[in-house]
Amino acid sequence: MSGSLDGTLMVWNLKSQLRPFRFIGHKMAVNEISVHPSGTMIASASSDSTVRIWHNSIEGRSDLIKAHSAPVRTVNYSADGNLLLTGSNDKTIRVFSTLDRKFQYSINAHSNWVRSAQFSPDARLIVSGSDDKTVRLWDVTSKSLVHSFPEHQSTVQSVQFHPDGTCIASGSYDKKIKVIFLINIDLGCKE
Repeated sequence: MSGSLDGTLMVWNLKSQLRPFRFIGHKMAVNEISVHPSGTMIASASSDSTVRIWHNSIEGRSDLIKAHSAPVRTVNYSADGNLLLTGSNDKTIRVFSTLDRKFQYSINAHSNWVRSAQFSPDARLIVSGSDDKTVRLWDVTSKSLVHSFPEHQSTVQSVQFHPDGTCIASGSYDKKIKVIFLINIDLGCKE
């Protein structure tokens, strides 16, 4: 799968005799895509300030979520597929229900654009990276900041939880990848 500057989403078939599927819907660039854990839906984040949920069909049917007031840079499903997370140039992280596409809550996350955000494997935490050069960790229950890591000298382009949730990796325009181990961080998560 790929998202494009022309606003389209392509689903490629690796068998050479089969054509790719082209989904049209966004008015501006597709910045990121995420596949639902069930494989039945694809979410796309766009510079047109929207997210589209594409259904697993050749018709290219999608549901539109007016997600933010500025370009949406990142989109990710929770591991159980129940929640969808977005991050934007409006400096916020927003969470939506996957089932009904309804807005759940917003976190005023950073002092500059949110470039990347992801749920922890157990969906109790959110990690985000920003043009403000920080990696931040959020508690999903309280919607509060758990910890801010001023790890980079430039824009944090990508953040990712390890599959077991014990550490976070971040990549930056400063040409560095940082690994942050969470073992000694008071995560403050509510049981």
